[in-house]
Amino acid sequence: MFASVRQVAPSLGQAAVFGQARNYATLKEIQMRLKSISNIAKITKSMKMIASTKVTKAQRAMETARVYGESGNSLFKHIEATEKDSAKPLVVAVSSDRGLCGGIHSSISKAVKRYVALKPEGSEIVAIGQKARAQIQRDYRKNIIMHFDQVTKVAPLWLEASIITDQILSNGVEVDGGQVVYNKFKSVIAYEAAAIPVHSVETIQNAPKLAAYEQDDEILRNFAEFTLANSIYWGIAEGYASEMSAKRTAMENATKNAGEMITKLTLTYNRSRQAAITNELIDIITGASSLS
Repeated sequence: MFASVRQVAPSLGQAAVFGQARNYATLKEIQMRLKSISNIAKITKSMKMIASTKVTKAQRAMETARVYGESGNSLFKHIEATEKDSAKPLVVAVSSDRGLCGGIHSSISKAVKRYVALKPEGSEIVAIGQKARAQIQRDYRKNIIMHFDQVTKVAPLWLEASIITDQILSNGVEVDGGQVVYNKFKSVIAYEAAAIPVHSVETIQNAPKLAAYEQDDEILRNFAEFTLANSIYWGIAEGYASEMSAKRTAMENATKNAGEMITKLTLTYNRSRQAAITNELIDIITGASSLS
């Protein structure tokens, strides 16, 4: 009988040790997960604060660019210039290289794909930013003729828009109509994909009410080039403001979700810890009562 008792006692002790080890491992895993989520919450909170400080500056740049963009394109309304049904339209997709800002890049790529789908053979795409380019090239890789990265790394600059326009024109791209697709800033929590029409020199020359203005072929060509650069800068400024506001919203939601996960894991950790302590007390009391 004593032999059987000696055989059973070690097995019970081993089970208790294994149970304690399992509880401790679970507690350690929960503690590690809590630590990692807390670090993520700190990062997302910092990114939210950084985006919040950039939104105001981006809005000021956007308002200035919008004034110049609307005034520059107002001439086309006065002379009643309509977008030409071009066989080779130029589509400039304005996005950025950064993520963590919701579906702001997806809206650009979807709008570009809808426009290119009308003329998939002749459309030419100029992609600004890596995010939209990566999504567009899945379906229209051959249509992408140029792409520009690291744009608006600090803030929207007219110099960048001028360089992009100069590269487009100097590489023999025929601007025969098209669109500049960008994210239009509506509010801090809302944006939508919009398009600025691109007019060629021929379209401007054939406008019904152009005769009311003194014009020259060289002046019209320079104005068409300036308007393209102005429209690209307008799209970059609007897209940058939309990106910063979307990033702030995304990081705010991420911080909130991390806080909820920390609350749930803390509750689970406390319950598991209390259960482990209770089991240890039961083992101690049971062992003491058996000895007595």
